[in-house]
Amino acid sequence: MDFLKKVVVTSVVLSSLSLLAAKNVYITIGADAVTANKKTNNDFNVIGIKDNIAIVEIDESKVEEISHLMHEEFHRCGGFIKHDSYEEAVRETAAMGTRAIAKNFKFIDHSLTQKSLVTKALAEVRDDTIADDIKHLSSYKNRHYKSKTGVESQKWLHEKWTKIVNGRTDIEVSLYEHDSWDQPSVITKIEGKSSEAIIIGGHGDSIATWGSRATAPGADDNASGIATVTEVLRVLVESSYVPEKTIYFMSYAAEEVGLLGSKEIAKDFKARGVDVVGVLQLDMTNFKGSEDLDIVMMTDFTNEDQNKFLGNILDRYLPTIKWGYDKCGYGCSDHASWHGEGFPASVPFESRKDDMNRHIHTRRDTLDKSGGHARHAAKFAKLALAFVIELDK
Repeated sequence: MDFLKKVVVTSVVLSSLSLLAAKNVYITIGADAVTANKKTNNDFNVIGIKDNIAIVEIDESKVEEISHLMHEEFHRCGGFIKHDSYEEAVRETAAMGTRAIAKNFKFIDHSLTQKSLVTKALAEVRDDTIADDIKHLSSYKNRHYKSKTGVESQKWLHEKWTKIVNGRTDIEVSLYEHDSWDQPSVITKIEGKSSEAIIIGGHGDSIATWGSRATAPGADDNASGIATVTEVLRVLVESSYVPEKTIYFMSYAAEEVGLLGSKEIAKDFKARGVDVVGVLQLDMTNFKGSEDLDIVMMTDFTNEDQNKFLGNILDRYLPTIKWGYDKCGYGCSDHASWHGEGFPASVPFESRKDDMNRHIHTRRDTLDKSGGHARHAAKFAKLALAFVIELDK
């Protein structure tokens, strides 16, 4: 009897300690994903829904399980946004609900006038250098935001971008450290003559199932996007391009678990009053899943005018590339972080949503699934180059 009492008392104490150790956090997620998450998680507490966006309170330890479900069932890279407080989640819902259908009212020059510069830059894009970077980034066991290799891969990229910059004093390459996890984001800044800013980015982390021990090469998701961003940087630097506006290249940490890195950076830029005139997110660029389309502009939680600008660029400078429109769902990638702060953002994607690479978030996401080359990603590098040069007026 005494032994049983001890067991009961011990169980109560352990349960109490477990409750004390648990930390609830708030996320916002598409209302279409609520039912599926409730079925798999009894603690999925929906606080409210507005404009098809749900605010949810959840144990922090369950976040990666939600990430896994969003990947597997909804095929969203990210798929939700994690917040520091309930108040922030409320502000995010209001901002996304309004800006999802609103245009950017600040005038931004989307005319196409830089034909000579664009044509010269496009000719310098090399798919083999993109492929080499995909191979290296996907050689890590994973690039999970809590893993040692997740940190090492970002530090390698920092070194890679530093070598590309080759000592130019107007360019700064830095690690953006985050307080809540080890993996840094990587930022390269080419100082311009004006305070206006252009941002080209993608996420540097990779994930499979959940946890920091899984094998997740992430060749397409998202070594392809980061390698494409790297190629844009290389071409601009090697052509001695000196911008009018300040250009940022970013590799965000911790996208796969709630857009954490990009959200922190976008909030920082907003708080400092940085005048961002355009954000281009490159998340998965090398798997040609749709036979009839090469590039697909996602229309939800993006800027309509900028999406049209990208379409005009393709029609003018890359007429053989077939493009169209689709939707990817709430919080599907880092562009949503910038959109939520009111900045014009776009995410050109490698295929229609229904045709996307089904190997992502598994150990099978390797370069051979995209033919062993980076010819599809090179199309996105050319689009991004033209975007930067034409916006930099």
